[in-house]
Amino acid sequence: MSKKKFHFSMVLLLVLSMILAACGSDKKETSGDNGGEKAAEKPKFISILTGGTGGTYYPLGGSFAKIIKDATGIEANAETTGASAENMNTLKKEDGEIAFTQTDIASYATEGKLMFTEKVDNIQAIATLYPETIQIVTTAKSGIKSVEDLKGKKVSVGAPGSGTVANAEQILEVHGMTFDDIKKQDLSFDESTQGIQDGTIDAAFVTAGTPTGAVEGLSATEEVVIVPITQDKIDALIKKYPYYVQDEVPSGTYKLDSAVKTVAVQAMLVARKDLSEQVVYDITKAIFENLDKVTHAKGKLIKVENALNGVGIEVHPGAKKYFDEKGVKAE
Repeated sequence: MSKKKFHFSMVLLLVLSMILAACGSDKKETSGDNGGEKAAEKPKFISILTGGTGGTYYPLGGSFAKIIKDATGIEANAETTGASAENMNTLKKEDGEIAFTQTDIASYATEGKLMFTEKVDNIQAIATLYPETIQIVTTAKSGIKSVEDLKGKKVSVGAPGSGTVANAEQILEVHGMTFDDIKKQDLSFDESTQGIQDGTIDAAFVTAGTPTGAVEGLSATEEVVIVPITQDKIDALIKKYPYYVQDEVPSGTYKLDSAVKTVAVQAMLVARKDLSEQVVYDITKAIFENLDKVTHAKGKLIKVENALNGVGIEVHPGAKKYFDEKGVKAE
């Protein structure tokens, strides 16, 4: 071999070795033992899908967004939506990262039942939060005192695609009624209470934590009535749909003279499966260790020891890691 060829070969080998060394160095920086890979997976921004401004999800989502930002550095924003069912479909399309929903709707979504024509297979639970009380709202002047009295009346059953629609349908069902027995209106909580106040509708189903902002607003100008569900119908509903629990709207809420018997499902937070374990762990920890910073009254009902009760779907590994550390198990 000539000296020129030898020198050329040596230079070529040197260049190749430098390229390979650089590649190895880059790989270590992104996937080494120092957590570089997890750091790279940390999103700069997450959307928290909530509900309408008159419900509970939106103000709670605002509190959670601030807590997440302060604790993790991830920019978070609470987005107004049509609530539970819409949120599940939005996560399926990967147009959000975290969402509020009802436990029953999350189960329907993962199973592809009722309002879901396809399975939503990219969500996992973070935690259950508090009871979502089904409130059948009207006023004293309407004369409506029972579920049966809703026949022939203009009744809002919630925004299209919301979990409230399924609740209304199932409650009417155990009373031997369907949507055909009422003049069904598909309105948000704010639109529903405004309609009751204006006299354009007679009553509305509202599934939300109590007190619900839109109903509180109505109680400022009207004598609010929450239509009770009788014990036999509560028992029949729970027997057929086990995700319901017995509940009540407490005395004093909306200026009520006495507690009103009804039912509830649970509010929960879910996340997309593709969020990393570390990110969901950090978010879960941030929320449950800063509940004192939640301004909404429902914050007092959110407790780490109840976070897996009635969760109904698979729990995200990041959330599970946090609850395992706290010794919290599903009941």
